[in-house]
Amino acid sequence: MKKGFGIITILAVAVSMLAGCGAEKADTAVTNNSATNTQPNTAIAIQKGEKVSQLYVNFGDSAYFTMHLNDNPTAQAIANYVGTQDWQLPIYHYNDYENWEIMQYYDIPSRYKIPSNPEKITKEAAGTVYYSEPNRMILYFGDGEVAADYTPVGYFDITEEMVQAIENNPVVAGWGNKLIHITAKQK
Repeated sequence: MKKGFGIITILAVAVSMLAGCGAEKADTAVTNNSATNTQPNTAIAIQKGEKVSQLYVNFGDSAYFTMHLNDNPTAQAIANYVGTQDWQLPIYHYNDYENWEIMQYYDIPSRYKIPSNPEKITKEAAGTVYYSEPNRMILYFGDGEVAADYTPVGYFDITEEMVQAIENNPVVAGWGNKLIHITAKQK
């Protein structure tokens, strides 16, 4: 059983890697890290240089929550990519790292080039979103003390409903990860 699961995992990783190899569409390809990527592309075209103040995120099949964006190059780069093509980002580890009780990180495919200007962070408020190299979004859904270098991206108005959605985000069967969906179109 473990051997079969290992082969399936290797095949899934290979398929995911091949999906991002299109040379002409490297910056606009959908992050297709899931066998359940049945969401239609609802992205809206964002004009180059247009400031975007919010994106919308759901966790698995939850309702969408508004992420308010900071006015900086990191947040705007993420918004511009999401405005071109919705993102579906995986979290592979969700209960086996320091501070997992108050934060999660979501892997962004390396084909997206995101500028970064990290700051030293020592305390964190629930709802805060950061970017961390290499290509990760960090979401704190609980208050805590941290020692990290992150670039601020934005924040959520954290609610009990949102915390429940994060904590109850189901693991995708056969993949061993959870997914979040980020879109520029209000849901």
